[in-house]
Amino acid sequence: MPDFWEHQKEAEAQMRKIKQLRFWIDGYAEVDKICGELELGFDFVKEGLIEEAELDDIYARAVALIENLELHNMLRQEEDKLGVVLKINSGAGGTESQDWAQMLMRLYLRWAEKHGHKTSIAQLLEGDDAGIKSVTINIEGDYVYGYLKSENGVHRLVRVSPYNAQGKRMTSFASVFVTPLVDDTIEINVSPACVSWDTFRSGGAGGQNVNKVESGVRLRYKYKDPYTGEEEEILIENTETRDQPKNKENAMRQLKSILYEKELNHRRAEQRKIEDSKMKIEWGSQIRSYVFDDRRVKDHRTGYQTSDVNGVMDGDIDAFIKAYLMEFSGANEQ
Repeated sequence: MPDFWEHQKEAEAQMRKIKQLRFWIDGYAEVDKICGELELGFDFVKEGLIEEAELDDIYARAVALIENLELHNMLRQEEDKLGVVLKINSGAGGTESQDWAQMLMRLYLRWAEKHGHKTSIAQLLEGDDAGIKSVTINIEGDYVYGYLKSENGVHRLVRVSPYNAQGKRMTSFASVFVTPLVDDTIEINVSPACVSWDTFRSGGAGGQNVNKVESGVRLRYKYKDPYTGEEEEILIENTETRDQPKNKENAMRQLKSILYEKELNHRRAEQRKIEDSKMKIEWGSQIRSYVFDDRRVKDHRTGYQTSDVNGVMDGDIDAFIKAYLMEFSGANEQ
């Protein structure tokens, strides 16, 4: 239709559908092609034309492609296709916990970088001596929430702390909260009468970096739960840019993401039918332990663990995500 791009919102939604269909078409074509190579490979090995090691390599690539499609097929919920607002809060324990929170921030930024996702720091509160007290990161890309929803909960670190003079083994905690980052395809009702704004100067490193204008924004929203009637104030700060209108726009987007997540939580509560014998997937529960001295990272929900601590801290968490989806994705479907 000639006026397709004149309706930008509808056009973008249609292009997303086309992109999703293209993913499955291309994925099927890749699997079909490599399965053909594998079939030929068996004949070539029998005839001595290729070595078994080469056939093993083709087989490994075929399995990886099929598993990738299977994993993607588990992301069927409406919210799975969205980006995320990822917030990390350090637990009690001062510098050690704040350092742990910063290590987790690096982990997720590296994961996003490896997958080609766009990241931006919406709010960062630095620690007293080292590390961070909290950070809010926007990660934009296809199906980011579908994968990173597995990271929601408390992450536990056990190590000999560099901040402890006695060289004792210490335990630290940090919480990770993951909410879908809404886009223009999601309709969220925000009552203007419940919104109020404050502005403040964004912090800087000093000198020329100090923000001389009040570009930082603080959004307060009086929220009333439509199902329970409970009231609460939602507080969001954004210092992402030096442009106050842009920061207001970003803060409003975060508010819509929070409201959307609250609605999703209600739907999950209504739909969840997991047997009492199974481990519950609850927000705020301790989900994973990172034991540096023993070279072990273990997920307490799935039992999956690895000795590649350095790889995990460098953002290699796809195996944990896969184990989570394999075990729990079916329980989250309607």
